[in-house]
Amino acid sequence: MIGTNTNINQERSSLLQLIKQSIKGDAFDYTQGSIRKAVILLAIPMILEMVLESVFALVDLYFVGHLPNSSVAIQVVGLTESVLSIIYALAIGLSMAATAVVARRIGEKNPQLAAKAGMQAIIVAFMINMFISIFGFLYGKDILILMGASTSTAEAGEPFIQIMMAGSLIIVLLFLINGIFRGAGNAAIAMRSLWIANISNIILCPIFINGFGPVPAFGLTGAAIATTIGRSLGVIYQLYSLMQGNGVLKMKLAYLKPDLQQIVTLVKIAAPAILQFVIASCSWIFLAQLVATTGGDHGSAGYQTALRIMMFFMLPAWGLSNAASTLVGQNLGAKNIDRAEQSVRQTAIFSICFMSFVMFITYVFGPKIIGFFTEDALIQEIAVEATYIMSLGYVFYGIGMVLVNAFNGAGDTWTPTWINFFGFWLFQIPLAYLLAKLFEFGPTGVFIAVPVAETAICIAGYFLFKRGRWKTIKV
Repeated sequence: MIGTNTNINQERSSLLQLIKQSIKGDAFDYTQGSIRKAVILLAIPMILEMVLESVFALVDLYFVGHLPNSSVAIQVVGLTESVLSIIYALAIGLSMAATAVVARRIGEKNPQLAAKAGMQAIIVAFMINMFISIFGFLYGKDILILMGASTSTAEAGEPFIQIMMAGSLIIVLLFLINGIFRGAGNAAIAMRSLWIANISNIILCPIFINGFGPVPAFGLTGAAIATTIGRSLGVIYQLYSLMQGNGVLKMKLAYLKPDLQQIVTLVKIAAPAILQFVIASCSWIFLAQLVATTGGDHGSAGYQTALRIMMFFMLPAWGLSNAASTLVGQNLGAKNIDRAEQSVRQTAIFSICFMSFVMFITYVFGPKIIGFFTEDALIQEIAVEATYIMSLGYVFYGIGMVLVNAFNGAGDTWTPTWINFFGFWLFQIPLAYLLAKLFEFGPTGVFIAVPVAETAICIAGYFLFKRGRWKTIKV
């Protein structure tokens, strides 16, 4: 009995040390030693990072959900987030390319080239995103109307979407620079940047929305102001950490000089990575528009509420799956192909456990969670239905995310792009349209199409992963 208690205490102490090491960001060689330990060291800060990223939308949703005209405010926030998903696609695609290249160079024990690759990725981000920011600012109202919002809703939400789109470069940099840190195996700095951004947002949201002292009440627009400022502070911390040379990477201003060969390499990896997430994002935009046209303002607000809550649970799983990306990249760089594959399997096991727990929480506490964000009974009813239906595929979502990140970490960004194209555009969208329109299920048809398509995508990803083409990709 004494021996058993001693073992338990030792295991607890070991786990606490591991958690402390992961959050602190101590240096660790992910190409050697225990795979399980490597996954945990990377996954803990990555999960916390994504939890904090998901908090942005929930904080906005909470505060605007308690404004007088909450259905309009919630719809504007939700539709804007759906449009911003294209920006997220750009940001994630670029960060995937940066992670793949940086991780491969770190695995090859060449941190100088890894640092250069990271800085070149930042140059690419600036070049691409300036046009998107200007377009989004000028045509914000038209974008909301195109998404299915009424004219009055679009007019009310125009300042909100203009500020969010104008600050899209900040969103891209926040994702991209964190991708650079993750590729280097320093997920703790990425996590801290989201801490700074989110704490700032939580403090600033009620100030700018409701007013405080000399700051007037901006209402819905205040949420956009607070979020943009919060993210900007996170980016400032990232840039400071890069220039200080914290961790493996030692950045220099000289690395900002454009290197055409390096830029071409990044673009070749990033282009299909961006496309794969654009494909997925456009699918979500179509679904949002379909719900808005078949379910009206309350149907749209209910769906957007459920979607934000689902993303809150999904992003931590995405953070967990990011561990697979770093481990695959670094181990392929070190020529440890079997270890790269084993890392994906271990990460998938953790993901299955996590998403199973999330599904349980969703079904037990779903109505209470939704009630926290809106007091409108009709919005609550639709949101609960959407949450219950979409959460049926949680386990498959989790496995699918691990596989996608494994492909991307290897630099094989085309495989998940084709999977998304067939899964979303040729399956999910037609299925949702048929169920919602032809079979007259309305928004419920859209809700059903989500887990069905995600399950099919997961199965396709598994078979392609087993084929092993990703093991042969050169970066």
